[in-house]
Amino acid sequence: MTNFTFDGITKQYGTVDSATLITESSYFVGANLNIVNTAPRPDGKLEGAQAVALRVSDERSAFYNCKIIGFQDTLCDDRGNYFFKDFHIRGTIDFIFGSGTSLYLKSGMHNSEIFMERDPEGDPKSAVITAQARESSSEDTGYSFVHGRITGTAKDLFLGRAWMSCPRVVYYYTEMDEIVHPGGWSSNCQPERADTVYYGEYKCTGKGVTLATREKLVKQLSDADAQLFLALDYVEGTKWLLPPPTVPK
Repeated sequence: MTNFTFDGITKQYGTVDSATLITESSYFVGANLNIVNTAPRPDGKLEGAQAVALRVSDERSAFYNCKIIGFQDTLCDDRGNYFFKDFHIRGTIDFIFGSGTSLYLKSGMHNSEIFMERDPEGDPKSAVITAQARESSSEDTGYSFVHGRITGTAKDLFLGRAWMSCPRVVYYYTEMDEIVHPGGWSSNCQPERADTVYYGEYKCTGKGVTLATREKLVKQLSDADAQLFLALDYVEGTKWLLPPPTVPK
């Protein structure tokens, strides 16, 4: 595993330019990488302590067997079509955010893990995995998580919050530990957004799946709904996706 490390923070560089690795060229393929922002955990006192590990801002990119690690704002899934396969993504607050159209996929016996660290200094209501930034239902963007596991040391985390008015995030066949908040999702204290978000779950498992207590804004997806987000076509992958590179023996 090759290590990319940097300790940039928002106060120094702005949020999106604090990233350890920034990709702006289409057809980037990353494989077997540790991408880490080593800045200290935000303590709630220093303004601008957010620190991005990876920002993907091109049109089409793929990441295979990569670990993306930070605290707040770990992965800026910025814009374009992206594919993440067999990943480990770690953070504390809004740690997958942006306007991308992305498929996060676990395959075979490999691990794909979203790991939420406990933030002892943070507001408990701010323990959020995704802050997807779709602003209109006409925008064809969103995040699709297929298989994999949600785990960590946090408590009462939210699968997503309505940072913008029309976020779209779906989880399929995902194992959710009991650290997930019973309500699952947050309208970001803006109840009117319950009518504009697209949040969905499909055949997820684990103690964190509590359908009886889920917020009413969540869709329990049908088989037909699920087909829209499960295939590589969701990110137009059949047109551009490149396989991971192989290392000669």
